[in-house]
Amino acid sequence: MSRVAKKPIAVANGVEIKIADGQINVKGPKGALSISKPENVEINIENGQAVLTAANDESVALTGTIRAILSNMVTGVSEGFTRKLELVGVGYRAAVEGKNLNLSLGFSHPVIFSAPAGVTITTPTQTEILISGADKQLIGEVAAKIRAYRKPEPYKGKGIRYAGEKINMKEAKKA
Repeated sequence: MSRVAKKPIAVANGVEIKIADGQINVKGPKGALSISKPENVEINIENGQAVLTAANDESVALTGTIRAILSNMVTGVSEGFTRKLELVGVGYRAAVEGKNLNLSLGFSHPVIFSAPAGVTITTPTQTEILISGADKQLIGEVAAKIRAYRKPEPYKGKGIRYAGEKINMKEAKKA
């Protein structure tokens, strides 16, 4: 079996994992998440740990994937996930108005992004955006959608980038 699938998942205090009707439900202080349970994966919860086993040799890879997803769900409902975006460029600003994110990105109009359910968007400064929530996949998807409005360009580096992202800068044409 894969190394990832063999590793047990530590279930934090206040987190409940229930398996019923082909669904895996994880509930905690930060929210509740669920996924469908594959038939070839067995889940046993004992002593505050969840252990996954494959029913046959063909479902070993799937067991590792489900284990990683379940681990992220447990972490999400207990601690939550955050993704930070930075705006680089003259006049680039972000502001939160209710559940909407208002972006000034050098276009002739403001760009308005409405946050989906389960995602919280905050702006500590005008050039930083913090996206937080319990679902790691949804957080990454929202961050990618916001970044897609103005990706960093390679000559001046202007645009929306992930915190700590390195942009390979190109040299300008020489006359």
